[in-house]
Amino acid sequence: MFGIGDKVVYPMHGAGTIEKIEEKTVLGESRKYYILRVHHGNMQVMVPVNGSDQAGLRNIVDESVIPEVIEVLGAESTPMDENWNRRNRENMEHLKTGDIKEVAAVVRNLTRVDRVKKLSTGEKKLLINAKRILSSEISFVKLEDEEKITAMIEQAI
Repeated sequence: MFGIGDKVVYPMHGAGTIEKIEEKTVLGESRKYYILRVHHGNMQVMVPVNGSDQAGLRNIVDESVIPEVIEVLGAESTPMDENWNRRNRENMEHLKTGDIKEVAAVVRNLTRVDRVKKLSTGEKKLLINAKRILSSEISFVKLEDEEKITAMIEQAI
């Protein structure tokens, strides 16, 4: 269980802080919710306490993991499907895991594809979102500005 003030990552949204734990009635059912403030866009998200594991809510990684993430960004690209629709679906599945290394691999692969041939609009949005998710967590861990982290990510690729 998480507590108020914990730094967490919510897949597909990025890093944030648990502001409150509240009991709310939604669709006639009373449950406890984490009230999470996602720092990018200052968005507030409600995550059911009992479903937080299934939703992928997790603590931010330890700083010792960041060099491994940088290594993933600099590693060879993994093979991706030629069909952009299947490729997009596969990349979405990687992002939904919430694993920082999976997110880094998606950012790496899509960035390199974009450098060679332009991505479709959908994939471009996916890349922007993946970079935001990755940079938000790393900036939380390293206590650095997100723009500086984004530049570091680009350089590592």
